[in-house]
Amino acid sequence: MTSSSTVSSVVLSRYAGALLDLAEKAGLVKDTQKDLREIEVMIDGSEELGRFVSSPLVSKIAQEKAIADIASKAKLNKLTQNFLGVLVQNRRLNALGGIIGAYNKAVSVRSGEVSVRVETAVKLTAAQEKDFKKKLSATIGSDVLVETIVDPDILGGMIVTVGSYMVDDSVRRKLERLGSALKQGSNQNNSQNLKEVV
Repeated sequence: MTSSSTVSSVVLSRYAGALLDLAEKAGLVKDTQKDLREIEVMIDGSEELGRFVSSPLVSKIAQEKAIADIASKAKLNKLTQNFLGVLVQNRRLNALGGIIGAYNKAVSVRSGEVSVRVETAVKLTAAQEKDFKKKLSATIGSDVLVETIVDPDILGGMIVTVGSYMVDDSVRRKLERLGSALKQGSNQNNSQNLKEVV
């Protein structure tokens, strides 16, 4: 999804909170969440659409047309369509990725789901993510909201964060531990050699 780094977390939370309040009143919390996930997949799958949505240089009229096309293809509910229209009018469509993330977190908090952050070197397939979510939910004993992040620097494996608890099972971390162990072993050997010389 496109970056929302230029928009403050307070703004993202306000938009997400307002959408969630309206969705709760209309009984459309999960439907709206599903809509937002579909939009996210569409934008992630199209570099051109991602740039179009995130660019402040694109006119309101052009963005309105693009959102209408997205709404038609994804068969979005009226609340989601209206919300996207508000973002276009307020020139906040570039914050859509951040708002979706904030909405998911807000839904998670209100429903008692546990938020889990998963970092992998390559993007998980839909099947892998579904399987991982199912197993993690069974392990924790609660529904989970999984936020996946791709970080090629970890080389392989994954880093899972649940609240303040983190399990780093990445290849990068394993290599760091191996390097540290080898270095420590080398230092011990050097000390032993010095003792033998003295």
